Amino acid sequence: MGLKNGSVLVTGGAGFIGSYLVDRLVREEPDNLVVVDNFFLGKESNLEEAKKNYPNLKVYNQDASDYEKMKEIMENENVEVVFNLAVIPLSASLTKPGWVFEQNVNITLSICELARNDFFDTLIHFSSSEAYGTSEYAPMDEKHPLNGTTPYAASKAASDQLIFSYCRTFGIDASIIRPFNNYGPRQNEGSYAGVIPLTIKRILNDEAPVIYGDGEQTRDYLYAIDTVNAAIDVYNVKSTRGRVLNIASGKEMSIETVVKLIAKYLNCDKPIVYEKERPGDVRRHIANIYLAEDLIGFTLTIKFEEGLKRTIGWYKEKLIKDELR
Repeated sequence: MGLKNGSVLVTGGAGFIGSYLVDRLVREEPDNLVVVDNFFLGKESNLEEAKKNYPNLKVYNQDASDYEKMKEIMENENVEVVFNLAVIPLSASLTKPGWVFEQNVNITLSICELARNDFFDTLIHFSSSEAYGTSEYAPMDEKHPLNGTTPYAASKAASDQLIFSYCRTFGIDASIIRPFNNYGPRQNEGSYAGVIPLTIKRILNDEAPVIYGDGEQTRDYLYAIDTVNAAIDVYNVKSTRGRVLNIASGKEMSIETVVKLIAKYLNCDKPIVYEKERPGDVRRHIANIYLAEDLIGFTLTIKFEEGLKRTIGWYKEKLIKDELR
């Protein structure tokens, strides 16, 4: 059975990328659409559009690592497909490394056990380019060594290996997508923010932009909507099962370039403040996306500068709304 008329569950569905996936799944017309999120970073507001377009959306405030609770949800909702995006973010692993590693792996273990015990049929799991660590060669294909530099990265690599072991040993039906650096509206701008929302927020608050390190470190940026479209395609293409696919732009951009672009678009003339490099920060990321192009026909639909302007516009509008409340 496809997504249309099926029963689909999204863990981490109230988060940044998760909520875009829920929006995208609404267009597939499932009979049942379920979100599981513990709201560590997820927000009810991220689901406003989905609820408007799919009034029967069900939302469970639940930790996805709790097997028994997840089993109960799976049984109640007759779930067939799971998109797993539930995760504790990278920056949290710098202060609570053991907890983040354990929590992220246990989320994956819970989902794998549910698949092994036939509580749902197909798993599409979201990994992270952080599992690779700093590029040993460029561009980085799916065979690149997994040399993550943070406990978060280690948890993502371990989760991927765990899924592959369940595929090989128990025959679960699963695919893994490995997105690179996602950005866009709804990205968290609070305690665990990435460089794009954090820089936008600083400048809108009349503060100077900040770069950690020399700014020459590179990232491969991808607008979140392109990522979730790829996830749907991965589900639909059975030849992706038991494999991991890089989802990225295939282009690298320095942090300094990104920060200067944001400053330019926001007419900020304050000089950039350079601070000490953050621990575990990867030096270079650029993806080889040939496999995704080959298997799912992946193409980038939103170029970086266009996506960045959309993102800035969204945060400016959000700031105005927040001030009016």
